[in-house]
Amino acid sequence: MRFTLALGFSQYPDFQHIARAAEEAGWTSICMPDTFFFPRTTQSEYPYAETQRIRAFIEGSRFIEPIVCMSWMAAATTRLRFFPNVMKVPMRQPLVLAKALNSLAVISGERIALGAGLSPWKEDFSYNGADFSRRGKLMDECIAILRGAMSGEYFEYHGENFDFGPMKMSPVPKKPIPILIGGHSKPALARAARLGDGWVSANTDFATLAAMIRALNDLRREHGTLDRPDFEIHGMDVGAASAADFRRLRDIGVTDACLVPWGMDPTVGSAAQLDAIRRFGDEIIARLD
Repeated sequence: MRFTLALGFSQYPDFQHIARAAEEAGWTSICMPDTFFFPRTTQSEYPYAETQRIRAFIEGSRFIEPIVCMSWMAAATTRLRFFPNVMKVPMRQPLVLAKALNSLAVISGERIALGAGLSPWKEDFSYNGADFSRRGKLMDECIAILRGAMSGEYFEYHGENFDFGPMKMSPVPKKPIPILIGGHSKPALARAARLGDGWVSANTDFATLAAMIRALNDLRREHGTLDRPDFEIHGMDVGAASAADFRRLRDIGVTDACLVPWGMDPTVGSAAQLDAIRRFGDEIIARLD
């Protein structure tokens, strides 16, 4: 099993220190959230936590754009992998996003993945000129364009939302950037099974996570992707703390355990965070059989 450190409860001035400590402690990846802005009012409900509580957290937090964030940490490390958990893909122009991801993958030594998802906030779409009601179709088209633009070959696309003639990008990484689909809904799980190189969960408990992985695997079987040995399942069980807990996650198919080792408390200081990263490496990562 591999381990992913989640940065949602850290402060950006500490990110390079955190990345170096995580690399030294044996973590495999670091992931970070994606938030464009905070709308004063919203028509949406947040699906993964109580809406008012998460709104208060977002309003009081400072989020660095994920590609900028990954670039900064990649420059301070040599082995660690980075991905957004998850990037709001359909509000971004896919060719511009593809160029940025290709460039970062090349200069970082191919240590980048794309965690891709939809935003639950309608304003993320409407304020960026995208149609919230067409978010699923937009997502599918963006993924197809990203795949084509990462190929290094001439590629054209003619869809409902994007239309362009033959073009190719250079440079591109030697291996296409893995696309890890996020989301707990059945359409999100189906998209991961059908189009993804993996799936990323949000925070959940063990029983819920196990049920979603069973549903995901049923969908992978339906779409003929169940036998892919490289398919990644990044699971966040908020109750997991001991080696036995992580073995239990591994047994249900989690390939990468995603967690915040000091707990989801934004008041924990940087020194305590670094200590928790190193202690988790010593007590769990180094000893997990």
